[in-house]
Amino acid sequence: MSLIYLLETSSIFFIASIFILGLLVGSFLNVVIHRLPLMMQREWAQQCHELIGTSEPETDELTLSKPRSRCPHCGHAITALENIPVISYLALKGRCKECKAPISKRYPLIELFTAGISAIVAWHFGFGIAVVGALLLSWSLLALTFIDVDHQLLPDSITLPLLWLGLSFNLFDIYTDISSAVIGAIAGYLALWLVYHAFRLVTGKEGMGYGDFKLLAALGAWMGWQALPMIILLSSLVGALVGISLILLKQQHRDIPIPFGPYLAAAGWLALIWGDALTTGYLNWSGLS
Repeated sequence: MSLIYLLETSSIFFIASIFILGLLVGSFLNVVIHRLPLMMQREWAQQCHELIGTSEPETDELTLSKPRSRCPHCGHAITALENIPVISYLALKGRCKECKAPISKRYPLIELFTAGISAIVAWHFGFGIAVVGALLLSWSLLALTFIDVDHQLLPDSITLPLLWLGLSFNLFDIYTDISSAVIGAIAGYLALWLVYHAFRLVTGKEGMGYGDFKLLAALGAWMGWQALPMIILLSSLVGALVGISLILLKQQHRDIPIPFGPYLAAAGWLALIWGDALTTGYLNWSGLS
């Protein structure tokens, strides 16, 4: 019995395999979330030095693969056995092997969360090409969420390939037809672009960044223009509730911007998995069906 046949015929084996794959991808996403913003900052600094004609100070090479991950406290190089998703964290009791400094719980939580949403995607789409794209989209949205929370950045190196990837899948009508995907990409960008400029015209402040436009355009490219109203409504509602709650609890000053990308990403993922059910439920609740 071949592996492909087993994945195709046994849903339990397929979901379990995707769960394990999600753990491994989650470990890689921890690296992306931490290093990609640092790589961007170095690139910006290099451009500034070139612009003003000064020499850039020498720094160690930093990519997603180099250097090896190290303990931020003692510099201990993390071995492969110390980097097994979740298991290594539990075996080390959440502490560095050398200096015993605590390891952030965020790392295993991101690994588990990635595995969990991967398993949900596998359960929803089943074996086939659709699950491949849905996994890539889900993992990208997860990375964008945490980068935006940490740095209020939505890197072009993720959002733009995500847009083109969505259009590429929909050339074959995987998630929607190509016409709806193209219109979705255009409408997604323009919708938030218009809101941004209207808000700036009225208040003199910038309400969101251009990365949000590109992210909504990417979601439109994946799911079509029909999904945009739901995504905008869900993200705005949850964002407003969370923002107001944080201000009332005095954990966020009203003049400090709150990243909108995580709410767009969450709403987009919900629309991908349960879009039809949410739309039907809303229409029934509102009496429009």
